[in-house]
Amino acid sequence: MPDAPLVLVTGATGYIGGRLVPALLRAGYRVRTLTRHPERLAGRDWSGDIEVVRGDATDPHAVREALRGVAVAYYLIHSLASGRRFERLDRTAARVFARVAREEHVGRIVYLGGLYPEGEDLSPHLQSRREVGEVFLDSGVPTAVLRAAVILGSGSASFEMLRYLTERLPVMVAPRWLRNRIQPIAIRDVLRYLVGVASLPPDVNRSFDIGGPDVLTYRDMMQRYAAVAGLSRRVIMPVNVLSPRLSSHWVGIVTPVPHRIAKPLVASLVHEVVVKDDDIRDYVPDPPEGRIGFDRAVELALQRIKEAAVLTRWSSASLPGTASDPLPGDPTWAGGSLYVDERTTPVRASPASLWSVIQGIGGENGWYSWPLAWSVRGWLDRFSGGPGLTRGRRDPARVAVGDALDWWRVEDVQELRLLRLRAEMKVPGLAWLELWVEQDPVGRTLFRQRALFHPRGLLGHAYWASVAPFHAFVFGGMQANVALAAERREREGGAGPERGGASGPAAQSDATSQSAA
Repeated sequence: MPDAPLVLVTGATGYIGGRLVPALLRAGYRVRTLTRHPERLAGRDWSGDIEVVRGDATDPHAVREALRGVAVAYYLIHSLASGRRFERLDRTAARVFARVAREEHVGRIVYLGGLYPEGEDLSPHLQSRREVGEVFLDSGVPTAVLRAAVILGSGSASFEMLRYLTERLPVMVAPRWLRNRIQPIAIRDVLRYLVGVASLPPDVNRSFDIGGPDVLTYRDMMQRYAAVAGLSRRVIMPVNVLSPRLSSHWVGIVTPVPHRIAKPLVASLVHEVVVKDDDIRDYVPDPPEGRIGFDRAVELALQRIKEAAVLTRWSSASLPGTASDPLPGDPTWAGGSLYVDERTTPVRASPASLWSVIQGIGGENGWYSWPLAWSVRGWLDRFSGGPGLTRGRRDPARVAVGDALDWWRVEDVQELRLLRLRAEMKVPGLAWLELWVEQDPVGRTLFRQRALFHPRGLLGHAYWASVAPFHAFVFGGMQANVALAAERREREGGAGPERGGASGPAAQSDATSQSAA
């Protein structure tokens, strides 16, 4: 697209920027990024489709190189640290960027700031965002400042704080700011506005409030999140003694959101943040289906975990085209809790022999580890209303997506590579078992096994803590016995699955051999 307008995105390694870049590419723009760490973009699907300038936003030379020939410049650099130093850095970077943008005749600056009430003493976080917006509006370059409150999308710091507080605290003593009104907005609508304002008329130089269709208190948001996520209604008891400072420490203890991030977020929540003027819709019209409401935004943010398409790790998983899913650059605490038990064993057999054992697992072929433990767990599941181990297999040697394997459902099959199973047993959360066939750099066959669990509420965390001590025996035994079965198949050169597992003698003899070793 040599004739397409060139846009610059700063902050492309961050939450918003990492989602904005592919949205702009889809809209037909050429994209350049300015980043101090280009290597952090290497894992993105679009990294080969953009120009990258290495540099810091406070360095005029790097900023000039990045802005040369740019039609629209997106400024998405924010700090969630506290203290005067971060405010000075934000001010310095904004002034450098604005001056160079004017000198390079950039057509427009777009800045995403925070929504705040007029006439109130603001937190340092919101005060800095207001000041940066004013720097750009006074720069002489046409500017659109978008002001948003809580952004709803997995990976957003505000959303993750809401998620963790709601999921981990069925009963809580809460600060009074939970009664303040907030107008949250879905990440998809934020991106739609960001892309849309790139084509504003050149005489538009102003701020726009952006928000979703719902105005809620933080307490309402927690209750509605719980309902969408399938959790019980939360018991929330507001008290007046929890100051923002104490509240931020409380958030830092209850959630994995770091204190340095929780502190400015909580300080911002002491204000009511409601859209006063939504005339941005005159410039960027709503889609036919309207703006995304709170409940639907939460559903979209949880879509990956509900659809159970777990890839390498939850914080780096992404469904194509799903703007609210976590991306590789998201913080490690984003995306909710995901417990992982991962084990890898070298196998003296070909990938084909190992795969034949893996795809024959379950049913009469068994689970290659602790037959009595699997049977007891199956009966407990049946007693609680689950399928237990009664469903068996459709075919003794082959699996297909959608097949039932005892209390598992086949979710993904990649021939000679991966079998992913989703648990349908009664557990307080979502669980998967992944069985991988891999090879190391010297050509050895590897059997990699991952058990993953996304807890639902406090009971889910307690459940994982109760079963994790047994994984060394259950999954460790499975590792050893599947490897032995594959090696035996390799020696015999036979076809069809090994028999034994949880329902026959082979697993027990293999386990004995493993114990002796």
